Amino acid sequence: MPNRRPSRKRPWNAEHPELDVERARGGVRHVDGRDGQWTVRRVTGDKSYICPACHQQIPPGTPHVVAWQRDVVGGEAAGLEARRHWHSSCFDRRERLR
Repeated sequence: MPNRRPSRKRPWNAEHPELDVERARGGVRHVDGRDGQWTVRRVTGDKSYICPACHQQIPPGTPHVVAWQRDVVGGEAAGLEARRHWHSSCFDRRERLR
């Protein structure tokens, strides 16, 4: 017999919340641009990295993105090996830099 008491997490007969697709994918998204197709993932690193766009340091603990091209010679696996850590804003404006 089902439990008749209302849920504490969601009010009785309330609508289900909408699914956050980016959260469900673990922060991974695919981006198409003039410079090709990219796989982008949001991360917070535990060491410092150098952004390939501005050549400035990304300090440890700073939220940023890791990106690699999907449409390179050798396939996405080759792009994954050549992945780089970018400031989020630098990656968003990368097309204007080329």
